[in-house]
Amino acid sequence: MKILAIDDQQLILLSLQKKLVDLGYEVETAQTGEKGIALYNSFNPDLVILDINMPQMSGLEVIKMIQSLGSAATKIMVMSGNTNENTIVEGFDLGIDDYMKKPVSLNEVAARVKYLIGAPKQKNIITPKADDANQMIREKCIGVVIPCYNEEDRLLSEKFTSFAQNNLGYHLCFVNDGSTDNTLAVLEELRKGREDYISIYNCEKNGGKAEAVRLGVLHLAKNQELDYIGFLDADLSTDFQDFDDLVKTIENSDYKIVSGSRISRMGANITKQSARQIISLTINYIIQKILGMKFKDTQCGAKIMDRDVVHYMFKDKFITRWLFDVEIFMRMKKFYGDDVKNLICEQPLKRWIHADGSKLSMKDSFKILGQLVQIAVHYNKKEAYGLSIKENR
Repeated sequence: MKILAIDDQQLILLSLQKKLVDLGYEVETAQTGEKGIALYNSFNPDLVILDINMPQMSGLEVIKMIQSLGSAATKIMVMSGNTNENTIVEGFDLGIDDYMKKPVSLNEVAARVKYLIGAPKQKNIITPKADDANQMIREKCIGVVIPCYNEEDRLLSEKFTSFAQNNLGYHLCFVNDGSTDNTLAVLEELRKGREDYISIYNCEKNGGKAEAVRLGVLHLAKNQELDYIGFLDADLSTDFQDFDDLVKTIENSDYKIVSGSRISRMGANITKQSARQIISLTINYIIQKILGMKFKDTQCGAKIMDRDVVHYMFKDKFITRWLFDVEIFMRMKKFYGDDVKNLICEQPLKRWIHADGSKLSMKDSFKILGQLVQIAVHYNKKEAYGLSIKENR
C-alpha cells in the first residue's frame, strides 16, 4: 500500500516516513505542494498525508488539485498545527477523510492510517522499539545548541538520544568547544544513526561558552525549517522537560525570547551551592540595575528564541566570556527599545540541580563583576552594536 507524505518540514517527513515504512507501507515524501502533486501523478498513492501551512502552495490548494484529478479512491489525511475551525471545515468540505492536529503521536497516526487504508501485507515489518511508543510529532521545529567542553562523561547519558527520538521536530546541535578529552569521539558515536536530528559543530580551539553558543546558533539558523532556536547546558541541570515547557510558552505567545529562571518557589526543586548563590544574588542585583529590567535570573543556561531575532543578537561576537546572556538582553533592549519588556519572558523552572564539575570557579565569579562594568560601558555608547542595527531595521 502506497502513502505520499507532503510537509515543508523535513524533520517531520523523515520521522513519519521511517515509522510507516517500518510498518510495511511504501512511502514517498515531498517538501512542497508542487513536488507533491508531481509525485502524486507518478506514484498513484492509496493515501496522501499533508500539512496545511506550507509556503507557495498550501495544503488546501494541494487537496483541490488532487480532487480535480478525479481519483476518488485516494484517501486524504491532514496532519497540521492549524487549528482554525474554518480551515478544518473547509478541508472536510473539499473531501478529506481525516484531520489530525499537531502535536500528535506517531502511534496515533499509524492507527488512523490503518483505519483508512488497512494494514499492509505482513512482510519485512520491523518490530518497533519500546522507546518509540512515546514519539510525538510537533507543530514547530526547534533547534537546540548544547555547548561542550571536556564533557565526555556527561554526554554518555541516554537522556539526549531518548529526548530527540521521542520529540520529533527537535534538532540537537552539539558544539565541541576545542575539548582536550574524548568529547568529540563521544559526540560522533552519539550522532551515529541519528544524523537527521543530531549534528556536531566542531571548534578546533576553545573559545569559551559564549562563542560556542554563538557559532552553534548561527549554524542552526541556516536551517530554514527551524522555527525556534535555543541553548541548553550539557550537564542538563535544566532537564529537557523544563526546556520543552519554555518552548510551549514561546509557541503560544508573542515573546521573542523565553528564558528559564532558577527562582526558588513552592513545588520547584532548585538546589545551588550556598556560596555560589550569594554571589549569584549579588550579580543579579547589579544586572537588574544595568539592564533596567527586573530579571531575577539572567544566567540560567536554558533559553529559547524566535529565529527572527537570532541574526541581530548573534551576528557579532560577545565582549565577555561568561555574561553573553546579559549581552543578549542588552542587544534586545537596544534594538527594540521600551517594547523589549513585552518581548522577553522569564519563566521559573520546576527543577534545576547544581551539577558537579562546573567550569566556572568561585574566582571566576568575582571576575564577572568587572565584566559587568565592561558591558555597561560598551552598550551605553552611542555607537554601540544595538544602535547601529536599529537603524537598519
